[in-house]
Amino acid sequence: MTDTPIPFDNRYVQLPERFFSHEQPTPVDSPNLIRANPRLAAQLGIDPQWFATKEVVEVFSGNSVPSGAEPISTVYAGHQFGNWNPQLGDGRAILIGEVVDQQGQRYDIQLKGSGQTPFSRMGDGRSPLGPVLREYIVSEAMASFGIPTTRSLVAVTTGEPVIRESVLPGAILTRIARSHIRVGHFQYFSARQDLEAVQLLAEHLIARDFPDIQGAANPYIALLEQSISRQAELIAKWQLIGFIHGVMNTDNMLVNGDTIDYGPCAFMDNFHPETCFSSIDHRKRYAYRNQPAIGQWNLSWLAQALLPWLDSDTDKGVEIARELLGRYVDDYQEAYQSGLHQKFGLNEVSKNTVAFTESFLDMMSRQNADFTLTFRHLSDIAAGTGSSQHPVYYQLPDHFTPLLNQWRELRKQQGTSDEEIQRQIYAVNPAFIPRNHLVEEAINEAQRTGDLRLFHRLVDVLENPFSYDPENSDMTQPPEPHQVVRQTFCGT
Repeated sequence: MTDTPIPFDNRYVQLPERFFSHEQPTPVDSPNLIRANPRLAAQLGIDPQWFATKEVVEVFSGNSVPSGAEPISTVYAGHQFGNWNPQLGDGRAILIGEVVDQQGQRYDIQLKGSGQTPFSRMGDGRSPLGPVLREYIVSEAMASFGIPTTRSLVAVTTGEPVIRESVLPGAILTRIARSHIRVGHFQYFSARQDLEAVQLLAEHLIARDFPDIQGAANPYIALLEQSISRQAELIAKWQLIGFIHGVMNTDNMLVNGDTIDYGPCAFMDNFHPETCFSSIDHRKRYAYRNQPAIGQWNLSWLAQALLPWLDSDTDKGVEIARELLGRYVDDYQEAYQSGLHQKFGLNEVSKNTVAFTESFLDMMSRQNADFTLTFRHLSDIAAGTGSSQHPVYYQLPDHFTPLLNQWRELRKQQGTSDEEIQRQIYAVNPAFIPRNHLVEEAINEAQRTGDLRLFHRLVDVLENPFSYDPENSDMTQPPEPHQVVRQTFCGT
């Protein structure tokens, strides 16, 4: 054990041992720090100055278990691309403990790529460098976008090779999560008819992530209701930023409504509803267009697990579940339409404005318009290029002219000044996203030569994605034809 300033306060490990397996990270040969996140550490109550010590690398590589840690890997099940797998679990991750931040929010500290566990399913329990860099970049960007997400605290190299399609450098990511409890956790115990475990898990989760519903007449109904609402809002935010998760299995869906598991994830360049990047999603089950419906499908399995507690009468419980799942559509549409109208600088949702936004998105798809730059360009149009925060770097083709005239008329009707509309559009439409070609270039440079400069630059720029900096104008540009990324990979 190593004395550290990490103020552990572990609760999941207090559940019965059938919920997890006690594990120790597998030591690595020669770890080195890639990047740490002292600002996040301070939020978690960890002295950020400690991150300047060599001890940090030892702890977050798994070579030294910190005092107060109680390392475990949790067990869960899940539907993977629609196919039922009765036992999954943390196959390459070890949760070393929990902390409570300055606002009283509990967080898990988990090492990803820290070695084999009983749930590795014949895997090596390790992670190549690429997936660690991708998750660090994208998860921190999502946090900057204001999208609920797990976070990245530390990334280290292991000094050991990882064998996938080729020999790659290994790495470990320290992931921070408000909770790692997935729909698949509930499915695992529900499928085994372990009703006591389902109830204990629900009670644990409510106390941890949904304390406001502890006094509800039926806290299990309230849990399902809030999870549905949070997931609807989360996926609406994904759609509005052009984010495609890529592997929306029930074991990759947190009940508390945060984004997790940045495997083959990617952001759209040109807008098209059928966009899909994941190399393992052969039927495009998780394409951009399908994400909202898949969210509801996944939640139906949470509802099934909680069914015995929704009502003592099974038929009534089913009615309650169906009614709550039906609200998902309304919750999603409300969040999506409100956010989409904000992207256009429109303050009110009406039949006319919805018809306009649908027509505009359809035109974007037909013209292969860049999703991110189109909306940033609207801010330039709103107040004229003379008032722009930066030179116009993206032009829409003439096919958009009738729609732009319609947009101007809708803006005029709401009575908001052009300058205010421009500010509104800037505030919700990022100038910078983790462009796939840049993420891939950063990964390739790091894997080939150990050059991490582009990785660090991406993380730095994406800390302020809504503020345009002309020195980083190259990071706003869509890929050249030879740079287009057509597939992304998990790395497992």
